[in-house]
Amino acid sequence: MTNNTTLVLGSNGKTGRRVVQRLEALGHDVRKGSRPAFDWEDDTTWPAIVQGVHAVYITYYPDLAFPGALERIRVFTDLAVKAGVRRLVLLSGRNEELAQEAEQVVLNAGVDATVVRCSWFMQNFDEGWLLDPVMSGTIALPAGDVTEPFVDVEDIADVAAAALTQDGHAGKVYELTGPRLLSFAEAAAAISRVTGREITYVPVTPEEFAAGAIEAGLPEEEAHGLNALFAEVLDGRNESLADGVRQALGRPARDFAEYARQAAPAWKV
Repeated sequence: MTNNTTLVLGSNGKTGRRVVQRLEALGHDVRKGSRPAFDWEDDTTWPAIVQGVHAVYITYYPDLAFPGALERIRVFTDLAVKAGVRRLVLLSGRNEELAQEAEQVVLNAGVDATVVRCSWFMQNFDEGWLLDPVMSGTIALPAGDVTEPFVDVEDIADVAAAALTQDGHAGKVYELTGPRLLSFAEAAAAISRVTGREITYVPVTPEEFAAGAIEAGLPEEEAHGLNALFAEVLDGRNESLADGVRQALGRPARDFAEYARQAAPAWKV
């Protein structure tokens, strides 16, 4: 009897819950991996959740670039393969050195493996930690005037679901971006247009960002971790487009303007 259970780690997260929805719509048996059933900080939760699983969608919180992430990915991947998992799909970050080391761990695990390597999520503005700044009217980030090819999480979930359920994706690294580059000021302007409110982007220093994030309630370790991540990926290295959505799905990636129109109700005062 073939086991078709798919484990989705981070099943309550932006990409994870959408992957769950897609798999369930296709009639697949889904095991949800989120706290307390699964915790990256507690490896005693790992063995039970991978038993009897055919495929795993791996998302690491808070980010693959954070200290300790690579070793946890290494141990979890080894455990999953030994438990009989035959397909792995890893959510990764674009141009993050530690994330790319984690990618190699998964790709070299000896099973079908796919990497979904992504740029900055559009949904950070309406579902993530940038929602409060958008609602306040000021997005303050240590990003200068760098541009970013923001990617829609709906596209990410479509690619991940395809890689989890279809043949032909093994060994692939799909680099996902949106169809155009935008600065954070341009993203704020796009949000302004659909809300009828003035949303402003304000460049700040890393120190100012960390202090503001901690004051807003973000744990100090996470605030400094984000700072380190921003310094790595918001230095211009991602100011280019990739075609991973079309490679994986045969269609173009969704534009920020379309995302903003659909997300507009979340920003209404």
